[in-house]
Amino acid sequence: MLKTLILSIFFISHPVHVTLTSIDYVRETDSFKVFVRMYYDDFLLDYRLSRGEEQSVNLSDNQVFSKDLMKQYINEKINIFVNDRQLTGQLVDLKLVDNEISMDLLYGFGKKPRTITVKNMIMTKLYSDQANMTIIRINDFEEGIKLTSEVMEQTFKLN
Repeated sequence: MLKTLILSIFFISHPVHVTLTSIDYVRETDSFKVFVRMYYDDFLLDYRLSRGEEQSVNLSDNQVFSKDLMKQYINEKINIFVNDRQLTGQLVDLKLVDNEISMDLLYGFGKKPRTITVKNMIMTKLYSDQANMTIIRINDFEEGIKLTSEVMEQTFKLN
């Protein structure tokens, strides 16, 4: 909880290029709940750069397309491998408040996690100072990491 609070403080001053991601293992359902928060204007720039599109993107709640677009974007930019198997997330909730996008995703798994690899490429081609702050919680294991344009991936061996 304290780590989440500290990482959330990074969002107070926007010129910093930062995202927050938390990955929580839910033992009862053998799945992962993933929360992602980023700035909307940064997302638009990164989306346009990755797609080569100049069209504007609207994330209003009444557009199904926007949720599909965000799910696709997140699955391309955040790769989660558990026991060397890549997982795909399903978008559960998407909110745009002021200039921040918050979303919840669910990643099904079905086995006891022995290793987890997280690769976060959100805005790493856009900003050289990008910091993708990530918290991983699996059973008794909890680790906070900073993934950057230079170091986009980290692997953890679990007990």
